[in-house]
Amino acid sequence: MAESSTINLSEIRRLIEPLYSGLKLHTGESVLAHAEGVVDILRGIRDDEDLLAAAYLYYVWGQLKNPKEWLTQHFGKHVCELVTNLKVVNDVTEKARSREGEAKISQQPDAVRRLLLALCQDLRVVLLRLASRLQTLRYFAATKAPGASEYGAETLALYSPLANRLGIWQMKWELEDLSLRFTEPETYHKIATALEESREERIASIEEAVKSIQRLLNTHGIMASVSGRPKHIYSIWKKMQKKNLRFEQLYDVRAVRIIVDTVEKCYETLSLIQGSFEVLSKEFDDYIAKPKPNGYQSLHTVIVGTQGKPLEIQIRTRAMHDFAELGVAAHWRYKEGSKRKAGEREEDRVAWLRQMLAWKSDVEKTPTPEQLKDEHVYVLTPQGKVLDLVSGSTPVDFAYQLHTELGHRCRGAKVDGQMVPLNTKLQSGQTVEIITGKVGAPSRDWLNDELGFLASPRSKTKVRQWFNAQQTQAAINEGRERIDKDLARIGKTVIKLEDLAKKLGFDSVDDLCLAAGKDELGQKAIENVLSPAAEETKDEEESLQVTKKSSKKTGKVLVVGVDSLLTQLARCCHPVPPDEIVGFVTRGRGVTVHRADCPNIRNLDERGHDRLIEVSWSKDTDAVFPVEITVIAQDRVGLLKDITEIFSREKQSVVNMSSTRSKGDYHMHFTIEIRGKEDLNRTLASIREIKSVYSARRS
Repeated sequence: MAESSTINLSEIRRLIEPLYSGLKLHTGESVLAHAEGVVDILRGIRDDEDLLAAAYLYYVWGQLKNPKEWLTQHFGKHVCELVTNLKVVNDVTEKARSREGEAKISQQPDAVRRLLLALCQDLRVVLLRLASRLQTLRYFAATKAPGASEYGAETLALYSPLANRLGIWQMKWELEDLSLRFTEPETYHKIATALEESREERIASIEEAVKSIQRLLNTHGIMASVSGRPKHIYSIWKKMQKKNLRFEQLYDVRAVRIIVDTVEKCYETLSLIQGSFEVLSKEFDDYIAKPKPNGYQSLHTVIVGTQGKPLEIQIRTRAMHDFAELGVAAHWRYKEGSKRKAGEREEDRVAWLRQMLAWKSDVEKTPTPEQLKDEHVYVLTPQGKVLDLVSGSTPVDFAYQLHTELGHRCRGAKVDGQMVPLNTKLQSGQTVEIITGKVGAPSRDWLNDELGFLASPRSKTKVRQWFNAQQTQAAINEGRERIDKDLARIGKTVIKLEDLAKKLGFDSVDDLCLAAGKDELGQKAIENVLSPAAEETKDEEESLQVTKKSSKKTGKVLVVGVDSLLTQLARCCHPVPPDEIVGFVTRGRGVTVHRADCPNIRNLDERGHDRLIEVSWSKDTDAVFPVEITVIAQDRVGLLKDITEIFSREKQSVVNMSSTRSKGDYHMHFTIEIRGKEDLNRTLASIREIKSVYSARRS
């Protein structure tokens, strides 16, 4: 058939019959019967030749050598694209159903729903998927075949909410009722029995009420559209659960909807209905004057119907009806009461689908609005679990999303069974398998944005944390070696490190070794704590070093309220306001000012404590204080320039600077002059924002 030709469904039916002969789905249903059932369902929803042809032709995919070529040649590319897209969606949905039963759709409905919508290039595919599921449930209901319960749970979790969001109510209620019948058979039959009539009888009673109300309105000259809507069993069950009501307490098992032209006609109709029928006044709700939070508007009242049973009446204008039935931002939220995880994007996609369903597919490709580009990709684990990743994510991001240790140990990846580079950008619907090494060790290259190994900020943070932990461990190991050497020099090799840590006030041996590795603990401090009775020596005094004089006015410290005594800031701990400080009286050099938590002060013996004196900071706002900072970064051109620009912007002088390389990192040490701790914190925060900087801290 040429693409411009009218599609003849009868010819398609005759064409596929021999191809589908003897074929069965894994549920046991005949393929041909399933296709016919899907076509019948869709015909009642949308008159779209391409859509109905795709429903018939989907299963030729497994019967032909080149299905794309054959479909395009005989039915045109629009039908071929629909069938191809449906094949992709069905294949991925089957993966999500889990080969091992570990990640069922009913346990991850939000993720699978977003995956399904992301995969649909032509969102009419969603209609095909919903109709196929409804036909499967009808088959289970007719044959009592095994497996209905699992399909019912999936439908309630995924497919009936989709039908609800799309406003396909006739499909939605049947999906829900059949699913409840399979998942909660006792509950279903209880409610069905309580209704005391078949669905057909309920429809008949509502039709009688519709005719009566229509005659009443016509008599009074009110132009209106009156239609009935019997409450289906699942909806009744949900309301009984939500409001904790018995069946006898429900007043809206049957409902009639009246649509008029204006708001004034709404109230006029309400007055006429209430004056002509027995009214249950306590059930009156005016959602026009006071709309629901989601914007829903309508008048609700309950009357006693023609057969003496409660009948809910809904009165609204056409605009209110369109908003209630089709407004994506309102009605489905009210019905489902669920929290969305995909933000406004999913609402926009569904709104677009509503528009697209009203079009005739006469364009070469269904247009996708720019604002509907998804910012996420949805991929699957080999067990069928759907992961939601940021757009541009790679297998390394995927590994870190699953587990931090898996990310550290990631060495390779397979996507849909094929080996790929670790910086491959993942696409929605792909299945990713991670190949790991025995030992976790991420690569420094992963942090290089230009190489594209990581897209997720979370993944980058995990990698940085790993390297920071390695750096800390290296400092601990180095500190342990230093302490062992110091103990050997002073002849104290038998001392346990646990005891030494306790004597020096550290919580653990690792804390002790880390302090030594960062040059915060020296041999003299260890010697002092292990030899408390030793006499003062010149070396002890030299351990309390002082800063060199700055070219600027150095910070002032008051000694017991007097600022005329000679004071110097200790070089070992570089105190700055508002650090807590203490003075140490030296011989011939005045008072050396230390931080209160300085290891050299903390480890003084009793005689040393006698030389401590109370000091405090002066109020001189022009005073500056030297402080050492350490910056660790990945080396790059312009790095030093970026750091020094921050010092210049903050008007801070650099007194000293040195740098070293360690395991591929660039370690820079600066001595800068600041006016207080606020200046220091602001400077460190700015440096941490510089590209390639791993950490910036006070030494």
